[in-house]
Amino acid sequence: MWFKNLYFFAFTRPFEWSEQDLEKHLGEHLFTPCGSTEMSHFGWVNALGKNGSSTVHSVNGNHLLCARKEEKILPAPVIKDMLEEKIALLETEQSRSATKKEKEQFKEDIIFELLPRAFSRVTDTHAYINPEHNIIVINTSSRSKAEDFLALLRKVLGTLPVTSVSPEKAPDEMMTDWLTEHNLGDNFQLGLEAELHGLGDDGAVVRVKNQELDSDEIKAHLDAEKFVVKLALEWDDAMSCILCDDLAIKRVKFFDVIHEQNEDIDKDDIVARLDADFALMAGEINRFIHDLLAEFSVKTTDYLED
Repeated sequence: MWFKNLYFFAFTRPFEWSEQDLEKHLGEHLFTPCGSTEMSHFGWVNALGKNGSSTVHSVNGNHLLCARKEEKILPAPVIKDMLEEKIALLETEQSRSATKKEKEQFKEDIIFELLPRAFSRVTDTHAYINPEHNIIVINTSSRSKAEDFLALLRKVLGTLPVTSVSPEKAPDEMMTDWLTEHNLGDNFQLGLEAELHGLGDDGAVVRVKNQELDSDEIKAHLDAEKFVVKLALEWDDAMSCILCDDLAIKRVKFFDVIHEQNEDIDKDDIVARLDADFALMAGEINRFIHDLLAEFSVKTTDYLED
């Protein structure tokens, strides 16, 4: 239940769907496994997995959702070898080169032949919507998977007016300022990891780990006109993470002091534990995003259109 990687987006119009509305719409596009000749399926499952019975689980105004994707795995080298064999056979039998259309048809036929024997990869992507904070937070390290989640939600709701948060000052500039000017807010502390890039497409790339970021070594890189694209942060004695230059938040780790807040809940009551963990986690993430964007002088409500 504890999110590990975050992409978050702001709504450009107030999110007004109720929990019941969401359940109704998601229920019209539930996940079903792939058929023998289908490449992939994408749909909604119970928000709490096998421990839940609803596609939406709401706590303290946070609506938890889960999308499941099944993809058939077809090794590209196998397809390539089979395709080359078919092309070679045609060229030998007919003494001519295969046309582009024939090659495409051969490939389609090969895929159709292999699909019933292909292995499947199933992945679940969780996210939650908080209308009060005007955000949707997706638990993934891949922006493309975050976009896929939004596209599926948009499909079932008919519309999903969201946008990436784009502060006036770019994140790489701001993170570089935090190291050069030591002006990071009181709720944040620098971690021991960073990635710096030199200017230009061929600029140097420096990755440091277990390194004091206010050291002379880091200062030398900054003086050489390198800028920060990833930065380890700790926040409010509650969590650590890596902030990226697209405002993605990677490798989120909540400290023991947070986990201990739910220690009194009966571990055998799995639903109660999941419910409490989600409420606690979402509350902390909402506060973190608020504080992070305050460093950029931005609020998610700024993105609401008049």
